[in-house]
Amino acid sequence: MKNHYLLLLCILALFSCTQTEQTEEKVETLPFQYNLDFQPNIIWLVAEDLSPVIPSFGDSTIQTPNLSRLAAEGVCYDNVYSPSPVCAPSRAALATGMYPTHIGANHMRTGPWFATDIAQSVLDGYKSKPANFEHYEALPPTGVRMFSEQLREKGYYCTNNAKQDYQFRCSVTAWDENGKTGHWKNKKAGQPFFAIFNYGVTHESQIWARAKDSLWVDKDLEVPVPPYLPDTEVGRQDIRQMYSNIKQMDYQVGEMLKELEAAGELEKTIIVWYTDHGGPLPRQKRLLYDSGLRVPMIIRFPNQLFAGQRDDRFISFIDFGPTALSMAGIEPSKKLDGKPFLGKYQRKVEPQNIYAAADRFDETYDCNRAVRDKQFKYIKYYEPEKSMFLRVAYREQQPIMQELYRLRDEGKLTPEQALWFRPTKPAEELFDLKNDPYELNNLAKNPKYGKKLQELRTKCQRWVTSFEDTGLIPETELKEKMRQGGKELKVAQPKIIQAGNEVTLSCTTESATLAYKLNNNSPNADGWTIYTKPFQVHAGDTLKVVADRIGYRYSLINETIIAKM
Repeated sequence: MKNHYLLLLCILALFSCTQTEQTEEKVETLPFQYNLDFQPNIIWLVAEDLSPVIPSFGDSTIQTPNLSRLAAEGVCYDNVYSPSPVCAPSRAALATGMYPTHIGANHMRTGPWFATDIAQSVLDGYKSKPANFEHYEALPPTGVRMFSEQLREKGYYCTNNAKQDYQFRCSVTAWDENGKTGHWKNKKAGQPFFAIFNYGVTHESQIWARAKDSLWVDKDLEVPVPPYLPDTEVGRQDIRQMYSNIKQMDYQVGEMLKELEAAGELEKTIIVWYTDHGGPLPRQKRLLYDSGLRVPMIIRFPNQLFAGQRDDRFISFIDFGPTALSMAGIEPSKKLDGKPFLGKYQRKVEPQNIYAAADRFDETYDCNRAVRDKQFKYIKYYEPEKSMFLRVAYREQQPIMQELYRLRDEGKLTPEQALWFRPTKPAEELFDLKNDPYELNNLAKNPKYGKKLQELRTKCQRWVTSFEDTGLIPETELKEKMRQGGKELKVAQPKIIQAGNEVTLSCTTESATLAYKLNNNSPNADGWTIYTKPFQVHAGDTLKVVADRIGYRYSLINETIIAKM
């Protein structure tokens, strides 16, 4: 019994803390750290455009048996947030461990618009990009890489299936497989893997794209309607479609669990299920309210460690990459904005706040910042002269959006719905999320909350000035800054140095990752071997070398024939 009690203490030690502003955070003493006696597989199962509207997070409108199984066998995380209420900036944070506003990834889709990693169907919905727009790529500081490169260096087989959308070209060296065929099943026997699977069925576009498909829920299902949305048949039908899409996503998650079980990998794998930002409906996606930022997350650990528990620590997407590294026993760079919340290098302080930003969405410019504590949310509007509601052509395709327009034009909006259509913004908003979860009652001018307003206002300003916030730079200037004078950056040509039968690679571009293919023996087109140390060659071998860095065009030596020794 005593041993069981000690084991429980070790397990509970996993729930440590986070860091955002060191001076404001409570230091926790951790008697134990999370540890496994083997190197775990890690898999991210990512649903799109979804708030915590499933049974495991308090919404019993539908049943999600596979997600409920994950929750019963794992941990539910109740305070997980994206730093942006839209996908591309969110993925930049996930891939790099950096705030989008820190690396020039904050505007919704900066390009390249021609990139093959963005599906044509998505491109078709974003043709209304700003006039005279030229693509540019996010440019993180030196030393910041896609974290999957570091996992590959550690021996992990890394796959992405299939969405990228990082605000920069995916690094050539990021994945062993990258695309619709990418799968952990293609790894070598005994090799640990890191895999991402994206479930687009819950995406905003699927509200209208699947409108004529058979529902996965009853056609008359009673659904909850938030007060800011129309409680009409058109509104309810789109909400039913959202729940139907959730059911379909849950089925897809169940299929992946079956694959892991059949392959004997389930109890060797840390499964992380989450969504890429808040919900798909109007006044959810693209806004800094919790409906646009807060996401559900469930983590199932090998052998059901921590089963059935909940964790209410603040976790941001900037923490996900560092945590994956920490789970694999790799120490993340101190340069990253995010800190690992689990694993060997789990953080020992817990943040008091979450931060987020909203800037350009497709063709429409805005500039807003937010900070949240466990009860209150503060939003700073840098352009209050603009309407609270800003049109986005892509969203116009949603019937519920058209229904809001109809009600507005007929003068039938409720007071709660009309808030979104105000002709101007307040300079600031303050919400008591405990008593006002839909964020409808602005307390910024209520003297009772003056102290809290000043506290969060100060924290928001401190965050914005803690690095050069790229959302506060006009985008034409930002483009020049990211491209350093308007010219596309390119990694210097790599160098091959041969001494006998040993080859050394180098590159003068700081932070560039080097990789090679020897005799073109990689099992797939993506699978470059990341260079970490000199390697052996033989006469007649062929060698390809690439050097890449985020925000740069890669450089390639296509093929070199090794001379006689």
